[in-house]
Amino acid sequence: MLISRRRFIPSVLAAGVSSSWLGQVQAATRRPIKIAAKLGMIKDGKTMLEKFEIAKQAGFDGLEPGGPFKDEEVAEMLEAIQKTGVVVPGTVCPKGGRQMGSSDEKLRQEGVELFKQSLQQTKALGGTTVLMYPGIVDEGHRYAEVYENLLRSTREVLPVAEETGVKIALENVWNNIFLSPLDAVRFVDEIGSPYCGWFFDIGNIARFGWPEHWVRALGGKRIFKLDIKDYSTEKHLKQGPWAGFDCEIGDGDINFAAVMKALDEVGYTGGWISAEVKGGDLTRLKDIVSRIQRVLEA
Repeated sequence: MLISRRRFIPSVLAAGVSSSWLGQVQAATRRPIKIAAKLGMIKDGKTMLEKFEIAKQAGFDGLEPGGPFKDEEVAEMLEAIQKTGVVVPGTVCPKGGRQMGSSDEKLRQEGVELFKQSLQQTKALGGTTVLMYPGIVDEGHRYAEVYENLLRSTREVLPVAEETGVKIALENVWNNIFLSPLDAVRFVDEIGSPYCGWFFDIGNIARFGWPEHWVRALGGKRIFKLDIKDYSTEKHLKQGPWAGFDCEIGDGDINFAAVMKALDEVGYTGGWISAEVKGGDLTRLKDIVSRIQRVLEA
């Protein structure tokens, strides 16, 4: 009979196994996934180097900034990477992605150019993905129209992704599109390139469904990287949808053990999980890292 990590660890403690040996077992069973934070979560430090140093002290392997950037910002980050060993696994291009779904041709083209610039800058920083917030659907922007504009824009960006080797990673955000994992699969498969996939946000799905279901639907090849936060259904019902995020990783309703199992089953090999929660000082950041580490051991 198979035994889970949670049942195995207490049993070996009861048997008198040394804590040092147990630590080796836990290290050996933790999934080989590195932990990143969004740059804006680092609240202390005035310079880029100081923020990277704080991230390193907290235990993060990488930081993800939002771009595009000024040339001097790229230089500052490259210096910080070299001096700290904290890398930039990827960047975020919020404005570009939102505009790429626009029916206003001027805005759409501007979004495409912003995203191309982000791909090029991310290559210079050593990253492998640019996270896209894919368009906005609302009363004045129809689902099907935004979907088709995103397809068109992504195809225009794709040659730069292929040239730089940096992937386009759409994220499931609360923008009223990609409400079903089947639509998410369809979009990537219509693009039909290994340079287009998903930056899957575990927490953002909890309002609409179960993240482990989405993982299995998307499959390992379509999931490039992961964002993590938790979600409280109780707070959602009592205080509104956004209040659901007002809980710490591991204290909400997401079954992270089920999510990790699903990722194992589909063969997730992206190698990164990024915190997207309220940041703070060093103590706060260390707690976030600790909570993610527990998820990776689930």
